[in-house]
Amino acid sequence: MSESAPREVSRRSFLQAAAVAGAAVSAGAQAPALVKGKTVPIELPALPYADNALAPHISSNTIGFHYGKHHKAYVDNTNKLIAGTDLAEAKLEDIVKAAWGKPEKKGLFNNSAQVWNHTFYWNSLSPKSTSPSAQLKARIEADFGSFQKLRDDFANAAVTQFGSGWAWLVVDGGKLKLMQTANAETPLATGQHALLTVDVWEHAYYLDYQNRRPDYVATVLDKILNWEFASENFAKAGV
Repeated sequence: MSESAPREVSRRSFLQAAAVAGAAVSAGAQAPALVKGKTVPIELPALPYADNALAPHISSNTIGFHYGKHHKAYVDNTNKLIAGTDLAEAKLEDIVKAAWGKPEKKGLFNNSAQVWNHTFYWNSLSPKSTSPSAQLKARIEADFGSFQKLRDDFANAAVTQFGSGWAWLVVDGGKLKLMQTANAETPLATGQHALLTVDVWEHAYYLDYQNRRPDYVATVLDKILNWEFASENFAKAGV
């Protein structure tokens, strides 16, 4: 992309807005947060690759803000919200499920679900080319007709998700399906078994693609989607 003056102004404005999400941390940070001197259980997991490993498709600059600020902020907020409660020592998955659907725990759900969603998203990407297992490929062909049909439907789900949210490939009722979720909503809370996800919040792509969500989605699906991770998740689903 050209480094024209209008783009620099837009980019600078985005950087300033993104800075409110939290303090930057190194890509490999794993130290647990401290709340009033007590170590709490939810940690920012290490990225499964270097912060520049997805370039040129997703830049280290985007990873720095998305992982080091946004993802970290969700971790920090979750730890603050569970401190001193009966969920203080709970596992992340249990926190998400316990908070889902409860208006008084909306803030906790939004933050804890985003911790889980983002961790799943990072693992849904890979710097190397991957392919689905023979078992997953056969199920894709059975449930979608062809791999290309799945790819196209996945792209449509990601592009047409209105506003901030996610597109997911899941196992639901023994079949592969695509689903959209808004904001922090997640299949973890509603009983589907997630195989892959594409994050379509603007902070996932704006620095690299600006408002061109379709280009970002196509790049993720065609270049860096982690089918090895999907295959592992499919095997665990036991269908």
